[in-house]
This record gives sequence, structure tokens and C-alpha cells, in this order.
Amino acid sequence: MILLSLSGVSYGTYVGVVDYLAKANKVVWRTEKVAQGTIKAMVNSTGTVKPKLQVAIGCFVSGPVIELKAEFNQEVKKGDLLARIDPKLYIANVSRDDASLKNREADVDRVRAQLQQAINDEKRAVALREEDPTFIAQAEMDKYKFARLSLDAQLKSARTAVAQAQATLDNSLANLGYTEIRATLDGMIIDRKIDPGQTVAASFQTPELFKIAPDMKKEMYVHASVDEADIGLIKGAQREQYPVSFTVDAYPDELFEGRVFEVRLSSTTVQNVVTYPVIVSAPNPELKLLPGMTASLSFQVAYRGDVTKIPNAALRFYPDAKHVRPEDIPILEGHIEKTSERNDDEAQQNDKSMSAAERTLLRKERDRRHVWVEDGDKLRAVSVITGLSDSQYTEMVEGDLQPGMVLVTGIQVSKVGAKR
Repeated sequence: MILLSLSGVSYGTYVGVVDYLAKANKVVWRTEKVAQGTIKAMVNSTGTVKPKLQVAIGCFVSGPVIELKAEFNQEVKKGDLLARIDPKLYIANVSRDDASLKNREADVDRVRAQLQQAINDEKRAVALREEDPTFIAQAEMDKYKFARLSLDAQLKSARTAVAQAQATLDNSLANLGYTEIRATLDGMIIDRKIDPGQTVAASFQTPELFKIAPDMKKEMYVHASVDEADIGLIKGAQREQYPVSFTVDAYPDELFEGRVFEVRLSSTTVQNVVTYPVIVSAPNPELKLLPGMTASLSFQVAYRGDVTKIPNAALRFYPDAKHVRPEDIPILEGHIEKTSERNDDEAQQNDKSMSAAERTLLRKERDRRHVWVEDGDKLRAVSVITGLSDSQYTEMVEGDLQPGMVLVTGIQVSKVGAKR
């Protein structure tokens, strides 16, 4: 009886210890549910905010700036006076050329009068010779004729000199007009590069005095650089008119939205990385977007509505073989082989030697994935074909998952009464 009692107590203790150890070492799975909803694929990039158009206002003449009418951030209209260059020299040039023109015009009048006199003399000589050929010799008649022709040529030359003097005067008047720097279009002054009293020298190149940006309250451009691998997606987004969201450091809590306006063909290569400029158009009614701001952009390149969504953590999870049903262990072995090949230089070289068709087929095969669900004390693999992805979920194209199903995303070993 004593031995039986001791045996019963020992067996009960053994069972209790085994049960305690089993509970203490039981694997607790981290899980997430399959969802139903929409997925938006995004391409991220950075860019710089710039005006839709920047017009540089320069100066054609030289001289000191005696008057400055425009200030930074001032809105101006086309034709508004922005600055004035000292016009003294140019006024003097206009007066000189005007006097020269009048002198040339007077010379025309003088030659015209002499020509008229020569014409009259020739007519009188012709009339006398008709009465009696002996009155005037032929040599005298030639003098009258060629004197008239000479004065006629002088008159043409004088008229040409008048035209030249007029052109010189027009040039001086234009230079005088250039001493007034005026806005060439409506807009806002975003840069001013002169100060009152500064001397402008335009001898070799046209100096830049102002920069005017029109329609800044209506529209601004964000110039982004996008990797060549994503340009196809960006063009598709432009075709579908998907929105582009972005933020700027000045307003970190505010989300701005625009559209892809243009994908430019002028590529840039830096350290073997090829990028293309993408222009995003965004409204700016409150003038919060200023030239030079750095923008962090997210291009929406695809959209799927009302699809089954698999958590990305479930797609990344691969369990240990001891936690998996025996029939699913080959899946893990294949995953280990692929992982080792992916890290092997020789396998990477083989990938490079593949044909384009083989690489395309390989990419399609990579869309076939496995997720894991609880099946008693073990895990069971479920094969799925994935599609579009965002930061949290991936679209299920084919598979036996339903919204609400629980997928394993990781493990955590729990102690009695606490989790680790």
C-alpha cells in the first residue's frame, strides 16, 4: 500500500511537471488577419519646388542705377518700372544724333535746290538751241546735262545719309529707353541682384537684374529625379492621372497633392545610376510652396480596389522545420536552397547570363509565395500568387485565403503568466 501510494504520488508529480514544462515552453504565434480592401502602389522620390516659369530681366546698357522701384516678393504687372539707369549719356547721344539728322536733312534741301537750278539751266539751253543751233555749242550742252546728273546722284546720296542719321537716332533712342528696366510679364519678383547706386556693366554680356516668376499662386512645379526602373510605372500613372502626394519640411504635417505633368527625356547618369526628371504640377493658392523647397514625393503608380490583402509580415515569415507538418517540410527546404543561391556569387552570375525571356519567367515565378496557418500543434503552408504591394499589404491574385483568416507572422516563446 505504501509503495502504491508513493507510485501514485510520483506519477501525479511527473504528469504535473510535464504539463507545466509543456505550458512553459509552448510556442505562441504572432498572427495577423487577411483583410479586404484597396491597395495603392507607390514610388518614392525627392525633388525641388520651382516656379512654373522663371524669366530673367536683364540690362542692355551700362551705367549706375539711380532709381530702384522693385523689392523682393513684390507683385508686378507687365510694363511696370523696376529700375532706372542714369540716362545722362544716352540723352546726350540722342541730342547729338538728332542734330546730325537735321544737318543731313538740310543738306538734302541744298542739293535739291542745286538740282532744280541745273534742270532749269538745261531746259533754257535746250530751248535756245532749238531756236538756233549756233547759239550754244554741243560741249556746253554736255556740261548742263552732266551737271544735272551729278546733282541728281548727290541728292540720292544725301537722302541715304538722312536714312543713316535716322537709324543712328533710333538706336540712341532705343538705348535711352533701355535705361528704364521694365517688367516683361505679370508675376512676382523672386530675386533681385542690384542695389541703388550700383554700376551695371553690359559691355560683354547682359547682366541679370531681376527674376520674375508668373502664376506662383496658381501653380508650382516639383522637379523630381526618378530611377529608370520606375519610369515605366510613372508614365502609366501619368496616363491614368493618378495623384502624387508630397510633403515639404516647412509644413511637415501638411500633405500636398499634384499630378505628373511631364516625364522628360534628358537622363542623368551618376555612378552608373540612370535617372530621369519628372515634373509634378501642384496648385499653390496659399503660396506655401516656395522656390527651392525640398519635397518628399510619393507617386501612386497603381490601384486595386476590393481585393484580398495579405499582410507583408506573413509573406516574409518562414518557420523552423520542427514547427511544420511533415508534408510541408520540402517547401522550407526549397526556400533554404533559394536563399543560399541568392547569396552565392556564382548563382548571381548565372542570373546575368539568362535570356530576357528566362528572366521574365523567373520574375513571374517569384510571385508564387507561401503563407502559414495553424493546424493543430503544427503549421500548414498555403500557396498564393501575389500581385500589387504597398507598405503593409500585398494583393492576393490566386489562393485559398479568405478575409478574416489568421496568418502566422512570427513566434514568441511564452512563460506561464507572461510572454517573451
